[in-house]
Amino acid sequence: MADADSETLFEKIIAREVPADIVHETERTLAFRDINPEANTHVLVVPKTRYRNLAELAAADPGLLADVATTAAAVATSEGISESGYRVVFNTGSDAGQTVFHVHAHVLGGEQLGHFGR
Repeated sequence: MADADSETLFEKIIAREVPADIVHETERTLAFRDINPEANTHVLVVPKTRYRNLAELAAADPGLLADVATTAAAVATSEGISESGYRVVFNTGSDAGQTVFHVHAHVLGGEQLGHFGR
């Protein structure tokens, strides 16, 4: 697990130190394509302020969580998947598959998605 004080990959993307295929940006969020997509459309939405996970973000700044959700919906619209359907997923913790400890929403769609979990 990453050190709580070390800069994450997402912070480097936000600072434009690491390139990314950015699809949407607001004052408080950034959305970019996942480099290992798990659906035809797979975009990550990150708050520009770092919180380690969904619970931390929700407790500290519910308005920013709402901004992440609004950005996810805007991405779905701009990617043309809002009508056919899309999934928004937050992985929290290692067992859930979180590998970057800067909260982020996965926006997945553009195809029929299977069930998730076991």
